[in-house]
Amino acid sequence: MSPQILYEDEDFLAVDKPAGLVMHADGRTKEPTLADWVLEKYPNLKDVGGMHTLDSGRYAPRTGILHRLDRETSGVILIAKNDETFYFLQRQFLDHSIEKTYNAFVEGALQTSEGVIELPIGRSRSDFRQWTTGTGARGNLRKATTVYRVIKESGGFSLLELKPQTGRTHQLRVHLKAIGHPIVCDKRYGGACALGFDRVALHARMITFEYPKGERRTIEAPIPADFVRALGELRNSQ
Repeated sequence: MSPQILYEDEDFLAVDKPAGLVMHADGRTKEPTLADWVLEKYPNLKDVGGMHTLDSGRYAPRTGILHRLDRETSGVILIAKNDETFYFLQRQFLDHSIEKTYNAFVEGALQTSEGVIELPIGRSRSDFRQWTTGTGARGNLRKATTVYRVIKESGGFSLLELKPQTGRTHQLRVHLKAIGHPIVCDKRYGGACALGFDRVALHARMITFEYPKGERRTIEAPIPADFVRALGELRNSQ
Protein backbone atom coordinates (compact mmCIF):
# COMPACT_ATOMS: atom_id res chain seq x y z
CA MET A 1 0.00 0.00 0.00
CA SER A 2 3.03 2.32 -0.02
CA PRO A 3 3.32 4.75 -2.96
CA GLN A 4 6.39 4.46 -5.17
CA ILE A 5 8.27 7.64 -6.09
CA LEU A 6 8.43 8.07 -9.86
CA TYR A 7 10.23 11.43 -9.95
CA GLU A 8 11.47 13.99 -7.43
CA ASP A 9 13.28 17.32 -7.42
CA GLU A 10 13.30 20.43 -5.22
CA ASP A 11 9.87 21.60 -6.47
CA PHE A 12 7.64 18.53 -6.69
CA LEU A 13 7.45 14.78 -6.67
CA ALA A 14 5.33 12.31 -8.60
CA VAL A 15 4.23 9.02 -7.05
CA ASP A 16 2.50 5.86 -8.22
CA LYS A 17 -0.53 5.48 -5.96
CA PRO A 18 -1.46 1.83 -5.44
CA ALA A 19 -5.06 0.69 -5.78
CA GLY A 20 -6.80 0.60 -2.40
CA LEU A 21 -5.06 3.64 -0.92
CA VAL A 22 -7.33 6.64 -0.21
CA MET A 23 -6.12 10.19 -0.75
CA HIS A 24 -7.24 11.82 2.52
CA ALA A 25 -8.89 10.68 5.75
CA ASP A 26 -12.69 10.89 5.70
CA GLY A 27 -13.04 11.30 9.46
CA ARG A 28 -14.92 8.01 9.77
CA THR A 29 -12.09 5.49 9.52
CA LYS A 30 -8.46 5.36 10.61
CA GLU A 31 -7.03 3.67 7.53
CA PRO A 32 -3.72 4.91 6.08
CA THR A 33 -3.93 7.63 3.42
CA LEU A 34 -1.67 9.18 0.82
CA ALA A 35 -1.71 12.40 2.87
CA ASP A 36 -0.40 10.42 5.87
CA TRP A 37 2.44 9.08 3.74
CA VAL A 38 3.33 12.60 2.57
CA LEU A 39 3.37 13.96 6.12
CA GLU A 40 5.54 11.08 7.34
CA LYS A 41 8.09 11.45 4.54
CA TYR A 42 7.85 15.24 4.05
CA PRO A 43 6.45 16.87 7.23
CA ASN A 44 7.29 20.36 5.92
CA LEU A 45 4.62 19.94 3.19
CA LYS A 46 1.72 20.07 5.66
CA ASP A 47 0.66 23.60 4.72
CA VAL A 48 1.53 23.53 1.02
CA GLY A 49 -1.61 24.37 -0.96
CA GLY A 50 -3.63 25.33 2.13
CA MET A 51 -6.80 23.50 3.11
CA HIS A 52 -9.45 21.82 1.00
CA THR A 53 -12.93 20.41 1.56
CA LEU A 54 -13.45 16.64 1.66
CA ASP A 55 -16.61 14.91 0.43
CA SER A 56 -17.69 14.67 4.07
CA GLY A 57 -17.59 18.48 4.39
CA ARG A 58 -14.53 18.41 6.67
CA TYR A 59 -11.47 20.53 5.97
CA ALA A 60 -8.07 18.91 5.62
CA PRO A 61 -4.58 20.12 4.67
CA ARG A 62 -3.73 19.43 1.04
CA THR A 63 -0.13 18.48 1.94
CA GLY A 64 0.86 19.57 -1.57
CA ILE A 65 -1.37 16.99 -3.30
CA LEU A 66 -2.62 18.58 -6.51
CA HIS A 67 -5.36 16.21 -7.69
CA ARG A 68 -7.06 12.98 -6.72
CA LEU A 69 -7.72 9.43 -7.78
CA ASP A 70 -10.49 7.23 -6.45
CA ARG A 71 -9.52 4.65 -3.83
CA GLU A 72 -9.47 1.74 -6.28
CA THR A 73 -7.74 3.63 -9.11
CA SER A 74 -3.97 3.29 -9.35
CA GLY A 75 -1.44 5.58 -11.01
CA VAL A 76 0.32 8.92 -11.16
CA ILE A 77 -0.23 11.66 -8.57
CA LEU A 78 1.63 15.00 -8.49
CA ILE A 79 2.65 16.55 -5.16
CA ALA A 80 4.09 20.08 -4.92
CA LYS A 81 6.81 20.89 -2.42
CA ASN A 82 6.10 24.62 -2.19
CA ASP A 83 3.19 26.99 -2.72
CA GLU A 84 4.69 28.56 -5.84
CA THR A 85 4.83 25.20 -7.60
CA PHE A 86 1.45 24.16 -6.21
CA TYR A 87 -0.39 27.15 -7.68
CA PHE A 88 1.61 27.03 -10.93
CA LEU A 89 0.49 23.43 -11.52
CA GLN A 90 -3.01 23.94 -10.08
CA ARG A 91 -3.73 26.55 -12.78
CA GLN A 92 -3.03 23.89 -15.40
CA PHE A 93 -5.52 21.51 -13.79
CA LEU A 94 -8.12 24.28 -13.67
CA ASP A 95 -7.71 25.27 -17.32
CA HIS A 96 -7.40 21.61 -18.43
CA SER A 97 -4.02 22.16 -20.11
CA ILE A 98 -2.57 19.19 -18.23
CA GLU A 99 -2.83 16.03 -20.34
CA LYS A 100 -3.87 12.91 -18.41
CA THR A 101 -3.83 9.44 -19.93
CA TYR A 102 -5.57 6.43 -18.39
CA ASN A 103 -5.94 2.76 -19.25
CA ALA A 104 -9.11 0.81 -18.49
CA PHE A 105 -10.56 -2.62 -19.20
CA VAL A 106 -14.24 -2.35 -20.13
CA GLU A 107 -17.06 -4.72 -20.96
CA GLY A 108 -17.84 -5.40 -24.60
CA ALA A 109 -16.43 -4.29 -27.95
CA LEU A 110 -16.81 -0.63 -28.92
CA GLN A 111 -18.34 0.19 -32.30
CA THR A 112 -15.41 2.40 -33.34
CA SER A 113 -11.71 2.03 -32.57
CA GLU A 114 -11.48 5.63 -31.41
CA GLY A 115 -13.86 8.44 -30.62
CA VAL A 116 -15.02 11.21 -28.31
CA ILE A 117 -17.66 10.99 -25.58
CA GLU A 118 -19.30 14.36 -24.92
CA LEU A 119 -21.97 13.97 -22.25
CA PRO A 120 -22.55 16.50 -19.44
CA ILE A 121 -22.43 15.08 -15.93
CA GLY A 122 -24.41 15.83 -12.76
CA ARG A 123 -25.35 14.27 -9.43
CA SER A 124 -27.63 11.25 -9.69
CA ARG A 125 -31.26 11.79 -8.69
CA SER A 126 -31.49 8.28 -7.24
CA ASP A 127 -28.15 7.96 -5.39
CA PHE A 128 -26.22 10.94 -4.01
CA ARG A 129 -22.98 8.91 -4.12
CA GLN A 130 -23.18 8.56 -7.88
CA TRP A 131 -22.83 10.86 -10.87
CA THR A 132 -24.68 10.38 -14.13
CA THR A 133 -25.67 11.86 -17.48
CA GLY A 134 -28.96 12.90 -19.07
CA THR A 135 -32.32 12.92 -17.31
CA GLY A 136 -31.00 10.83 -14.42
CA ALA A 137 -29.02 13.84 -13.18
CA ARG A 138 -30.26 16.65 -10.99
CA GLY A 139 -29.25 20.30 -10.84
CA ASN A 140 -26.88 21.88 -13.32
CA LEU A 141 -25.01 19.43 -15.52
CA ARG A 142 -21.38 20.27 -16.27
CA LYS A 143 -19.67 19.77 -19.61
CA ALA A 144 -17.54 16.61 -19.77
CA THR A 145 -15.45 15.29 -22.65
CA THR A 146 -13.47 12.05 -22.92
CA VAL A 147 -11.33 10.90 -25.86
CA TYR A 148 -10.87 7.14 -26.18
CA ARG A 149 -8.86 4.69 -28.26
CA VAL A 150 -9.20 0.90 -28.32
CA ILE A 151 -5.85 -0.81 -27.70
CA LYS A 152 -7.07 -4.41 -27.75
CA GLU A 153 -10.40 -6.22 -27.88
CA SER A 154 -11.07 -9.92 -27.31
CA GLY A 155 -13.38 -12.30 -25.50
CA GLY A 156 -16.06 -9.71 -24.74
CA PHE A 157 -13.70 -7.14 -23.18
CA SER A 158 -11.64 -4.19 -24.42
CA LEU A 159 -8.53 -2.42 -23.19
CA LEU A 160 -8.84 1.34 -23.75
CA GLU A 161 -6.64 4.40 -23.65
CA LEU A 162 -8.61 7.31 -22.21
CA LYS A 163 -7.82 11.04 -22.24
CA PRO A 164 -10.26 13.14 -20.19
CA GLN A 165 -10.46 16.69 -21.54
CA THR A 166 -12.32 17.84 -18.43
CA GLY A 167 -11.93 16.81 -14.79
CA ARG A 168 -15.39 15.86 -13.51
CA THR A 169 -15.81 13.52 -10.56
CA HIS A 170 -16.02 9.88 -11.76
CA GLN A 171 -15.99 11.18 -15.35
CA LEU A 172 -14.42 8.16 -17.02
CA ARG A 173 -16.54 5.70 -15.04
CA VAL A 174 -19.77 7.59 -15.79
CA HIS A 175 -19.01 8.13 -19.48
CA LEU A 176 -18.16 4.49 -20.11
CA LYS A 177 -21.28 3.32 -18.31
CA ALA A 178 -23.35 5.80 -20.35
CA ILE A 179 -22.19 4.32 -23.67
CA GLY A 180 -22.85 0.77 -22.49
CA HIS A 181 -19.28 -0.29 -21.71
CA PRO A 182 -18.77 -0.01 -17.93
CA ILE A 183 -15.29 -0.43 -16.51
CA VAL A 184 -14.60 -3.97 -15.34
CA CYS A 185 -15.29 -4.47 -11.61
CA ASP A 186 -16.73 -0.97 -11.18
CA LYS A 187 -19.37 -2.08 -8.70
CA ARG A 188 -20.79 1.41 -8.25
CA TYR A 189 -21.46 1.86 -11.96
CA GLY A 190 -22.47 -1.65 -12.96
CA GLY A 191 -19.21 -3.22 -14.13
CA ALA A 192 -18.96 -6.96 -13.43
CA CYS A 193 -15.73 -8.29 -11.91
CA ALA A 194 -13.80 -10.31 -14.50
CA LEU A 195 -10.28 -10.82 -15.91
CA GLY A 196 -9.06 -11.42 -12.36
CA PHE A 197 -9.88 -7.90 -11.11
CA ASP A 198 -11.14 -7.29 -7.59
CA ARG A 199 -10.98 -3.49 -7.99
CA VAL A 200 -12.02 -0.95 -10.62
CA ALA A 201 -9.88 -1.73 -13.69
CA LEU A 202 -8.67 1.86 -14.11
CA HIS A 203 -5.06 3.07 -14.08
CA ALA A 204 -3.76 6.65 -14.39
CA ARG A 205 -0.78 5.80 -16.58
CA MET A 206 0.66 9.13 -17.62
CA ILE A 207 0.49 12.87 -17.03
CA THR A 208 2.05 15.66 -19.12
CA PHE A 209 2.34 19.26 -17.90
CA GLU A 210 4.29 22.50 -18.11
CA TYR A 211 7.16 22.47 -15.63
CA PRO A 212 7.80 25.64 -13.58
CA LYS A 213 11.19 26.05 -15.24
CA GLY A 214 9.53 26.39 -18.66
CA GLU A 215 9.71 22.90 -20.11
CA ARG A 216 7.14 20.21 -20.83
CA ARG A 217 7.34 17.12 -18.61
CA THR A 218 5.75 13.68 -18.84
CA ILE A 219 5.58 11.31 -15.88
CA GLU A 220 4.55 7.71 -16.49
CA ALA A 221 3.55 5.01 -13.99
CA PRO A 222 4.35 1.35 -14.68
CA ILE A 223 1.51 -0.96 -15.67
CA PRO A 224 0.26 -2.69 -12.48
CA ALA A 225 0.42 -6.47 -12.11
CA ASP A 226 -3.35 -6.97 -12.36
CA PHE A 227 -3.39 -5.14 -15.71
CA VAL A 228 -0.55 -7.30 -17.00
CA ARG A 229 -2.43 -10.46 -16.01
CA ALA A 230 -5.69 -9.20 -17.56
CA LEU A 231 -3.94 -8.36 -20.84
CA GLY A 232 -2.57 -11.90 -20.87
CA GLU A 233 -6.12 -13.23 -20.50
CA LEU A 234 -7.27 -11.10 -23.46
CA ARG A 235 -4.44 -12.44 -25.61
CA ASN A 236 -5.19 -16.02 -24.61
CA SER A 237 -8.90 -15.62 -25.45
CA GLN A 238 -8.25 -14.97 -29.14
